[in-house]
Amino acid sequence: MDRKTGDVRLSRWTEAVEVVENEETQIPVHIARKFMPDIKVGEHLVDPLPPIDFGRIAAQTAKQVIVQRVREYERTRQFNEFKDRVGEIINGTVKRTEYGNLMVDLGRAEALLRRDETIPRENLRNGDRVRAFIYDVREEPRGPQIFLSRTHPGFLAKLFAQEVPEIYEGIIEIKAVARDPGSRAKMAVISRDQSIDPVGACVGMRGSRVQAVVAELQGEKIDIIPWSPNAATFVVNALAPAEVSKVVLDEDAGRVEVVVPDTQLSLAIGRRGQNVRLASQLTRWDIDILTEAEESERRQEEFRRRTALFVDGLDVDDVIAGLLITEGFETIEDLALTPPDELAAIEGFDENVAAELIRRAEESLAKQAAEMEERRRALGIT
Repeated sequence: MDRKTGDVRLSRWTEAVEVVENEETQIPVHIARKFMPDIKVGEHLVDPLPPIDFGRIAAQTAKQVIVQRVREYERTRQFNEFKDRVGEIINGTVKRTEYGNLMVDLGRAEALLRRDETIPRENLRNGDRVRAFIYDVREEPRGPQIFLSRTHPGFLAKLFAQEVPEIYEGIIEIKAVARDPGSRAKMAVISRDQSIDPVGACVGMRGSRVQAVVAELQGEKIDIIPWSPNAATFVVNALAPAEVSKVVLDEDAGRVEVVVPDTQLSLAIGRRGQNVRLASQLTRWDIDILTEAEESERRQEEFRRRTALFVDGLDVDDVIAGLLITEGFETIEDLALTPPDELAAIEGFDENVAAELIRRAEESLAKQAAEMEERRRALGIT
C-alpha cells in the first residue's frame, strides 16, 4: 500500500522448501525454480496478483479489520510491557476524568487511577504530572488494564527505596507498612548491617529523606520503627510514641493484650483509634489496650472469683484459697489431679492437709457431675 497515493498492489509470497508442510504458504523448490531459476530453499517466490476493485463497503470493512488488528496488537504489547512492572512506581500525566476516576497517560499506554486509590484531599486535574504505584495489570473485557494507586502500602515503600540508598542496595529491609493515606503511616525496618541504624538512615540528615516522602504523600506523617522478630517487642515498638508497661500474647487467638500507664491511654489508642489500628495492621496482631488501673481491677476481680470458687467448692477459708491461687491453681480439677506429695511440698501444708484437700476436691467434682446428670435427666437428655 502506497501511503501517499493510496494505491494497493497485491502479491502472493510462497516459501521455497524441500518438503511441503503447508500448501498455502510453501512450494517445492524444484517447481519454484521454473519461475525463478536462482531461488534457494528458504527464499520466497513473489507472484503479482491482479488488482481488486474495492467497493465502498468492502473498503470500509477492510479498514475496520485493520484497525481492530492494530488495536489488538497494541493491547497485547501494552500487557506484555507492563505485566512485569507490577510493584514499580511510574510517572504519568492526567489525561481525563471518567466517572470520578483518572485516566493517566504513561506515554505508550493508559492507566487507571481510581478515586479511592488517590490520597484524600488531593486535587489532580487534567495535565497534572502524577507519580503512582502499579499494583495490578490484568486482562479486561475491553483489553488489558493497568491499575495505579497512591494509597497502596507498596507506594510508600518504593518511595523510600528511591530516597534511601541503603534500602535500594538491600542493606536495610522494609518489613511491613501500614497506612492511613494522607494522615499517618507506620513503617517497620531492619538493617542487615549492625553498624547502620535503619531508622536513622530512613529519616536522613535533619529529616531530609523522610520529608521528601512526606511531601509526595501530601503531608502524611510517617512513624519509622525498628522491626523485631520478637512479637512482644515488635508490638511495643509499633505503639510508639506511647509507653507500654506489659504485654501478654495469646498466639492461638492471634491477640495481644497491652497494658499502658493511665496517662498513656489516649496516646496509645490515638485519634479515632488510629495509632492502635495502624499498629495492629503493621504487626498483624489484634491488639487490646488496658490501663494499669483497669488491669489491676481485673486481676483483683479474677482473684476474688477464684477465691470464691475454692472457698465454696472445698469448704476452706480465704487464707487457704488465696494460697492455692498464689501457687497457680485455677480450678478444683487442677487440685484433684495434683499428686499429694507436690501439694504437701507447699509451705504451710503437710501430707494430711494435702490428702484432705484432694479428697474434698474429688468430692466437689463428683457432686458437680451428679448435679449435671440430674439436670440432663430433667431436660430429657440421655
